[in-house]
Amino acid sequence: MTSIGIHDLELATAHHVVDLTRLAEAGGTDPAKYHLGLGQDQMSFPAPDEDIITMGASAALPLLERNGIEGLRTILFATESGVDQSKAAGVSVHHLLGLPRQVRVTEFKQACYGGTAALQAAIGIVSRFPHERVLVIASDVARYELDSPGEPTQGAGAVAMLVSADPALVEIEPATGLFTDDVDDFWRPNDSSTAVVDGALSVSAYLDALTGSWDDLQARGGPGIDDVDRILYHQPFTKMAKKGQQRLVEHTGASLSTALTAAEQAAAGAARDTGLVTGSIYNRRLGNSYTASLYAALAALIDHDADLAGRRIGMFSYGSGSVSEFITGIVQPGYASRRGAERVAAALEARVPLEVAEYRELHARAYPSAADVETPRITRAPFRFAGLQGRARRYERTAG
Repeated sequence: MTSIGIHDLELATAHHVVDLTRLAEAGGTDPAKYHLGLGQDQMSFPAPDEDIITMGASAALPLLERNGIEGLRTILFATESGVDQSKAAGVSVHHLLGLPRQVRVTEFKQACYGGTAALQAAIGIVSRFPHERVLVIASDVARYELDSPGEPTQGAGAVAMLVSADPALVEIEPATGLFTDDVDDFWRPNDSSTAVVDGALSVSAYLDALTGSWDDLQARGGPGIDDVDRILYHQPFTKMAKKGQQRLVEHTGASLSTALTAAEQAAAGAARDTGLVTGSIYNRRLGNSYTASLYAALAALIDHDADLAGRRIGMFSYGSGSVSEFITGIVQPGYASRRGAERVAAALEARVPLEVAEYRELHARAYPSAADVETPRITRAPFRFAGLQGRARRYERTAG
């Protein structure tokens, strides 16, 4: 049977960054509540001329420059912060990238799980048409109300993945564990630009979904806990990955490290390191990127773990509401050639810091579709949101 999986991937983020120490101090909060309690240090924040489409296109561009477009006939765009109720965000990305018209494009939505749904759909397409490749984009801007408990868990980011037969990066294994439960832990009504969240319920729903999907993976003949070398989790905040690891330890009886920092890992003793610290490197600085979060963790693991070839990675994907899936993949021998630690580090360092007052002003800014508007030219990314004309969103390449 032909192996199918992730041939290459790329990470992009927004123009601005908010330091959580400054945010905490401005609100009279102990910064340790964010850095230790949530496991977050920074959050990316988009400029007025950025959104999920510009970030998604910016992630996809270098991917296609490295791999070409031969066999690319599908774009699957996953997001829970869509900019249109009808038109798929991927259609605008298709135009920005200058792709041929013989490409199917659609959008996936189920909270943060949407990226994994798109990945599985892509695998299905390639299994039917082995010579085709599928571009999967997961892109989101996480927004909560100012001064709410969710505010420090905001963020922005996009991951683009090229899915193909005989992948160079990660082969996705056939067995998968699923779990769905109708629970109102998090949602965003049509008339709201920010999400509604029940924090305590969301944590318990996440953990129940983890054990439920793990048990289903076992029932479907998936690998046991001792056969999984690294484990990645969806990270609405990186401390959630630690909570997930703790629950999996309790559920399976395995001795797995639950350290979330290098210092904790050094003191973990005999507990097996499954990459919890490494998989959190990017998310600590991006904040929550919703559908892209799990795959930002994958990018961090690939970029910073030099001993992955032939190893099995477990990946837990969770989307509030709720749908979850536990998948596994085998890292391919040539993965080192796809590592992008320097590129990502440069992108994170290039973000322009926002003072708290500037951030709050941008957070409140909105562009209703009823009025034409031209957005200020701020971003240095390859693409920008140019504004609204005739109630339609306009996008363009930047001069750079």
